[in-house]
Amino acid sequence: MKKAGILNRQLSGALAELGHGDGVLVCDAGMPIPKGPRVVDLAFRAGVPSFAEVLDGLLAELVVEGATAASEVRSANRAATALLDARFPDGLDLVSHERLKELSADARLIVRTGEARPYANVLLRCGVFF
Repeated sequence: MKKAGILNRQLSGALAELGHGDGVLVCDAGMPIPKGPRVVDLAFRAGVPSFAEVLDGLLAELVVEGATAASEVRSANRAATALLDARFPDGLDLVSHERLKELSADARLIVRTGEARPYANVLLRCGVFF
């Protein structure tokens, strides 16, 4: 049994299968889930687990070379905006929410949180550790 890090067996296994360039969408409970990508649904109740908790847990385990979010987050969700700006100080690509939904169809993994605030979504692009 693991003693640290992500303990959810489905999520831990899915993360181990990721490679350079693969996309991981971390999304709120309301984001439409496209057919195709593997989905690990962590949503339990509204707000649980939060977008911040899940994103921070994933960032602790993944090498991320880029991130994309919906531009609408800037006007609709101050908390998510602050979180994304803090976690991606070297730049966060912003696209329309419609475009983010299109991009999510090509993600290798989607991790659904219980977040109940709008536009708390980010598409991570995996990097390499060397």
